[in-house]
Amino acid sequence: MYQAKELTVPTRGRGLVDITDEVQRAVKGTGIRDGLCTLFLHHTSASLLISENADPVVQRDLEAFFSRLVKDGDPLFQHDAEGPDDMPAHVRTVLTQVSLSVPVKDGEADLGTWQGVYVWEHRTSPHRRRVTVSVLGG
Repeated sequence: MYQAKELTVPTRGRGLVDITDEVQRAVKGTGIRDGLCTLFLHHTSASLLISENADPVVQRDLEAFFSRLVKDGDPLFQHDAEGPDDMPAHVRTVLTQVSLSVPVKDGEADLGTWQGVYVWEHRTSPHRRRVTVSVLGG
């Protein structure tokens, strides 16, 4: 059996948005007990990731690292049609990922104790991001 649901995730600008609860509701809503959940983000300037969900300092540290690694307004980048964060947002996405796979066990996404699923917004302004949650199994 296959089922999919689309999530709309509002962001407040650069940073992580925890979507773990929404993903769990989507998986449970399929009625599929065991299988595979695939998440796909339909954008080129945001990412999906699984990260620690217990200490918010982890999120700040990730953002600090990427801010150092890929600087807004870097003269290296020519693509700046939407501002100085335009190309850096694309680079951040390429370095991370827009798709995740999570096993489904007993009707839930089988995440580890300290794992959360996040949309990582790489643009400095708010956006509405589209995520497809697909579940395959029985």
